Order: sequence, then structure tokens, then C-alpha cells
Amino acid sequence: MAISQAGDDLGRQARGAATGPTASDRYLTLLKRCLTRYDFDEDLDPVVPGSPLKRQIWAQVSKVLERRDLVAYRKRPFEAWLREEGRDWPTRAETMIGLRRLDNLQECIETVVADGVPGDVLEAGVWRGGAGILMRAVLDVLGDTERTVWLADSFQGLPKPRPEHPADADDKHWTQPFLAVSLDEVKRNFARYDMLDDRVRFLEGWFSDTLPAAPIEQLAVLRADGDMYGSTMDVLDALYAKVSVGGFVIIDDYGEIAQCRAAVEDFRTQHKISEPLQRIDGSGVFWRRRR
Repeated sequence: MAISQAGDDLGRQARGAATGPTASDRYLTLLKRCLTRYDFDEDLDPVVPGSPLKRQIWAQVSKVLERRDLVAYRKRPFEAWLREEGRDWPTRAETMIGLRRLDNLQECIETVVADGVPGDVLEAGVWRGGAGILMRAVLDVLGDTERTVWLADSFQGLPKPRPEHPADADDKHWTQPFLAVSLDEVKRNFARYDMLDDRVRFLEGWFSDTLPAAPIEQLAVLRADGDMYGSTMDVLDALYAKVSVGGFVIIDDYGEIAQCRAAVEDFRTQHKISEPLQRIDGSGVFWRRRR
């Protein structure tokens, strides 16, 4: 499926870029750099063994370390382009999606607010909550007090592949403990940035269980970060019909994970979605719903 390189009518116009950055612009820029730990010098990588045998051994080693309040990481120098594109796994950051995808998320929210597109905003697959924190902050800066920020996640990592989705048969995301972040930790991250209030709501559980019955009437921005074919399809099946005309659908892993890309292409084909995909970076894409 071809991806259009042409920009959509996003909210830089609404921000009045010609007048220079405002205090709000600077605040959101600083927030994004904090959430990604952009240019925070040296970083650390979790130790993730490659083979099943090494993972089994390392699981036992990790338990011994934990009993002694120790963890093992590999030192890695900070590389700006990796953090901008969201191509590394930052150890201490609240998000791993990078600056470009955070910029896109901000612009999509600014556009729907400026254009009066009805609906809440939702991220499915939140990890440590960084993108959701930005969503709440952008609404705050824009003075939008009506929209709810929804955050859907199992808060225990990714699911095991399901037989009904053979594309996921060899997927190993469920074996990565680094991807499992508890609801309590995500709430603490929101509280750290003073963004935890009654306009932030959590949907805890597997997408297939929580999203079909979620009490959401309309969405203006839907951000899917499910990695797998099944998880991505669960999000789109349950929520795409709730995206308002003029709203945005953002897919995090389209460019890098074949299973995610296949799910998006299958869904768009099944539902005859013709709006062009816009590239964000090497991984993320989005489209604006026109009908």
C-alpha cells in the first residue's frame, strides 16, 4: 500500500507558527524532551537474551539480582536520531515512541480542537504512559476541559499469539518483561507530571476484552500501539467506527512490524478506507477520517 508523503492539514497553522514559539510551545517541547529523556546523556539498555535457553537462564539470574535490589543494564551512549525516531528503548523515559511521533500526536490533537471535531482521545498500548501524559497536557494547554483521555492496556505486557491470527504465530513480544508496566506505575508517572485527574481514564485488560464494551461514545484521535496483528485488529475492529469524521487514526508500528502493517492493510481493505496513509517517521503512520 502506497504511503502519501504529502502533509495533511495539521495544526501548525492553528498554532500560528509565523509568530514564533509561545510559552505554551516551549512548555510542550520541554515536556516531550522529558518524556523521551532526549539528550539526557548516557542511557542504559535492559539485558534481553536472544535464545529461549538464555532467556530461561537470565530469568533465574534476574530473580537473584532482584532479591539483592540489583538490576543489570548495558551502558549505551545517547544518540539523538534514535530518540527522535523512537528507535531505541530508553530505560528511564516514560515513552519510547520518540519526538517525531509525539510531535504528530500533538498536532493531531491541536487540529481536532481547532476544527471542533467531536470526541475523546485514546491510546491503546500505553507502556509507561508518556504519550497519554502528552495528550492530557496538550488538551490542558488548549483550554479543552471536555475531552477525556482514555488509556487502554493490559498493564502486564503483550498477549501470547492467538490461533485465530496465524500472522502472530512466531511473535515474541509476550516474552519481554520490559514491556510489562503496571497500572500503578503508569498512574505514578501521570501524577509526577501533575496530569492524573478524573479526565484520565484507564481500561485495564486485553483489548479483545475491554474495548468492545468500553463506555466511549466518540473519538477524535485514536492512537494504536499494539505491535501484533491481533492486538492491532482488536483496536480497529472495536473503535474505528467511533472515530469522528475529521478525526485521526495513528498507527505506531506500521513501518517496522510486519504483523501490524498486515492488520492495518487488511482492515482498510475490508472497510474500503481510501484516505491516504501519511508517514510520520520510519515506524508510525496516520490518516484523517474523511467519511
